[in-house]
Amino acid sequence: MNDKLMFRLIIAVSVFVFAVVFILQNKVLNIFPDKTVIPSWVFFLPRLNALLNGTCSVLLLVSLYFIKRKQIEMHKRLNVITFILSSIFLVSYIIFHATGIKTSYGGQGVIRSVYYFILITHIVLAAVVLPLVLLSFQKGFQMQVQSHKKLVRFAYPIWLYVTITGVVVYWMISPYYTF
Repeated sequence: MNDKLMFRLIIAVSVFVFAVVFILQNKVLNIFPDKTVIPSWVFFLPRLNALLNGTCSVLLLVSLYFIKRKQIEMHKRLNVITFILSSIFLVSYIIFHATGIKTSYGGQGVIRSVYYFILITHIVLAAVVLPLVLLSFQKGFQMQVQSHKKLVRFAYPIWLYVTITGVVVYWMISPYYTF
């Protein structure tokens, strides 16, 4: 597949994922309109998502350790595992939000502003990072090292920030869950 076609595919996938998440966040689609029929395992998904994000954070740091030591194969493996876990997170996130379950942050004062700053930057950067990660993967697997390095300068810190703030957002909002 040529680079132009791959770029278009990456953009299409990124736009599709963004659209699905946007639709679910805005209650356009509610798979479980009756809260009494939501399976009990769905209520574990926010905790699972935090666990997946935390694991991804650690794997990204370990991946950096290995690439700094020129251990390319281990770096690749760790990044593929991280991407798979991030994909599982995305599916879990979509399932949870498709239920229509909503939780409001109940903190007051400065901490409320801190929470919303972290949440908003997390959401915006999560949307930005997907195409960057996919393009980085493409260049890395094609061994286009210079292009890969240029992309990773942006993708890596954003991906790491998104995974870390995903855990922070969970910690901050979980006391306000009503389920």
